[in-house]
Amino acid sequence: MKKKSKIERYTDQEALDYHNSGKSGKIEINSSKPMSTQRDLALAYSPGVAAPVKVIAENPDAAYDYTTKGNLVAVISNGSAILGLGNLGALASKPVMEGKAILFKRFADINAIDLEIDSSDPNEIINSITKLGKSFGGINLEDIAAPNCFIIEQKLKETLDIPVFHDDQHGTAITTLAGLINALDISGKSIKDIKVVVSGAGASAIACTNLFKSSGIRNENIIMLDSKGVLYRGRDNLDQWKSAHAIDTKVRTLEEAIDGAD
Repeated sequence: MKKKSKIERYTDQEALDYHNSGKSGKIEINSSKPMSTQRDLALAYSPGVAAPVKVIAENPDAAYDYTTKGNLVAVISNGSAILGLGNLGALASKPVMEGKAILFKRFADINAIDLEIDSSDPNEIINSITKLGKSFGGINLEDIAAPNCFIIEQKLKETLDIPVFHDDQHGTAITTLAGLINALDISGKSIKDIKVVVSGAGASAIACTNLFKSSGIRNENIIMLDSKGVLYRGRDNLDQWKSAHAIDTKVRTLEEAIDGAD
């Protein structure tokens, strides 16, 4: 067995110490403008700040010129599906959302701020984000359980005039499809001929499957399973998102599904 490197080996205590060393947490806000003189302060706040206020009131698009809106993303969760840990609540999701915020900054120089909404009601979450949406240039939804994540994302895309992205769905789907394309290239197989098994029917699994199908995999060549087994036509208690991937098959278990799959 390969020996783990230092970067791969750490304890829970080391992770806790990392988050608690120096200043607690992982993000902070710094000024992008000089703030060293009385004049600087007068321009940044009262009375100077009134000038961009009046311009934005006349032309809302000017917010992209005079505020951080155009380079500011809200990373939002209700903590109902945190990593592989499950529903641990809004506050418990904050370390993950802070982590995603610093990834935006570190790898794309995009400013991001985390917002944890303490609610399991999709309509309440939609209303909260809709009312806050004017402050941001984009919305990144994170760790929200299915099927509410589908409802929330779709409604926000209809109501907001900024990009809305559910990372667990689309981020996972994009990288998974990239891996599949490379595997097909190496193996010399055609995407139209392969048989795929998707073990799971949550947000990321459904998004991956949707992208697979739009990229050329035939509907009948994908078998999806949830915790109760294969999604097949005629199975009881399938919601609209799962039933969209149910197929005519006599296969019922994962063991049966992977037999002959690529």
